[in-house]
Amino acid sequence: MGDGFRIHRFIDAGEEPSKLLIPIEGYEKKDLVSLKEAIEPIKNLLHNTDRMVDIALQNSNEPPDGITTDESAAIHIYTIQWPDTHDSLYKLLNRTLRDERRNELKPWFSYLKLILTALYKLPPIKKTLWRAVR
Repeated sequence: MGDGFRIHRFIDAGEEPSKLLIPIEGYEKKDLVSLKEAIEPIKNLLHNTDRMVDIALQNSNEPPDGITTDESAAIHIYTIQWPDTHDSLYKLLNRTLRDERRNELKPWFSYLKLILTALYKLPPIKKTLWRAVR
């Protein structure tokens, strides 16, 4: 893992928009679907998506806290670092969330519904959490 990768993890916050954006609306009306279905509308944006979904699902057996395998895998796939030559899901999603053109988020709505449903089910904790650590 190169130094540029490590540095980007910490300077990513500098990409936050300088003004308030309008709220995201519409994802909450989506039906809750499997991870494979949720990823389908954004599949063309990511490299080797089917393989990454399979990895996330395999690593999400018997999740705790009452979340489903697909919900757990939605969190897991957010943390996966794609190969250096390709953007990771977290990077593309974060970039789109920061974009003032809110209609760019529509293809992400099913995934947002799935991951946010999972995150709301997790118990609150008081500690620092990192997206990924080696």
